[in-house]
Amino acid sequence: MKSTRSFGNAAAVLCLLSCISAAYPQDRQQNRPPVPAPPLSGHPSAEDKLLLDAANRERSAAGLQPLKWDEALATAARQHAQVMVSQNLLLHQCLDEPPLDQRAAKAGARFSMIAENIAVGPNPETIHNGWMHSAGHRKNILNVEVTAVGIATMRGSGGLFAVQDFSRPVEALSLEQQEEKVVSLLKATGLLTAEVTADARKTCNMDHGFAGAPASYAIRFEVTDLNKLPDDLLQRVKSRAYRRAAVGACRGGDPPGFTRYHLAVLLN
Repeated sequence: MKSTRSFGNAAAVLCLLSCISAAYPQDRQQNRPPVPAPPLSGHPSAEDKLLLDAANRERSAAGLQPLKWDEALATAARQHAQVMVSQNLLLHQCLDEPPLDQRAAKAGARFSMIAENIAVGPNPETIHNGWMHSAGHRKNILNVEVTAVGIATMRGSGGLFAVQDFSRPVEALSLEQQEEKVVSLLKATGLLTAEVTADARKTCNMDHGFAGAPASYAIRFEVTDLNKLPDDLLQRVKSRAYRRAAVGACRGGDPPGFTRYHLAVLLN
C-alpha cells in the first residue's frame, strides 16, 4: 500500500507487510522537519497493551492461540515507530533504515517468518478497527502460523503511530545443543547408539554423499523445530534395520534473523 502524509484525525491510515518474501516498499517522499520523538521504553505502554489485548481477543474468537509478547520484536517495533515519527512517514522502510527482517534480527529476534502492520490514527481502538477491516492486516493478526508479537505506539505530529511486528520464533541453539536434541530424539526411539561424530558434522556441510566410513543411510535436513525427527528419518529408525546413528550439525547460509537448524544423520 502506498504511503501517505495526509494524516487525518477521523480514521486510521494503514500499511502492511505480509509474511516476508514480498519486496519492501521503496517509495520515498520529501521530509517535513523532524518531529522529536520520545525516548524508547523497555516496557509496553498502555496503548501497546490495548492493541495486544485487542489482537488476542480476535484470535480467541477465531479459535486461535493468543500471541505471546516478544521483547526483541517490541524493540524493533519501537525503533521503527520512532523513525516514522521523526520523519512523519508511514512506511515499512524509512529513509536510511534497514528492512523489517534486518531490524528484527539486530534487535535479537530469531524467526522462521515475520510480518508487520503499521498505521497512524487518533487512538488504538480506531487503528485496530482499521486493521481488522483490511484483509491483509486482518490476515496478519489472525495468521495461525505466527505465535509472537511486539507492538509499539508513539505520538507524532500526524497522530498515534502504531507498529505490530509478528513472527514465528525459532529458539537460538548452539550447534552442540542442536546435536544433543537430535541424539535425545533418536535414543527415545529405542536406537541402541546415537552420538555426535566428526564425520556427521562434515556430512552436514556437504551437498551430497557423506564423509568417513560408508553409511547404510544418510540424510541432511533443515528444520525450525527440533521437537521431532523428520518423517523419513523416523520411519527408518523405527524399522529396526539400524543399530547406530551418527549426528552432526552445521551452519547454514540463512539471512540474518531467519533461523533454520541444519543437520545430518548417518545410520548403520
